[in-house]
Amino acid sequence: MPEPSFYLMIAAFTLIGLTAVSLIALRGWRDWIDLKTKELEQQREKNPPSATSRIEVADLKERIRKLEAIAAGVEL
Repeated sequence: MPEPSFYLMIAAFTLIGLTAVSLIALRGWRDWIDLKTKELEQQREKNPPSATSRIEVADLKERIRKLEAIAAGVEL
């Protein structure tokens, strides 16, 4: 039967490996978010928002506000 130090060593290496994989995945996630942010900024520079889209966004924000008020039980 293996000694307790063997299991401790396996656990330590597993933790180190999991930490490394997590850090690599986090770095990839952040880089992907940065890439998408830059793509959106470039798209926004090409096509500035029109007045119609701004009105639609304002309408959606108003609807969300009303739905949140209903969910909170507040009378409008």
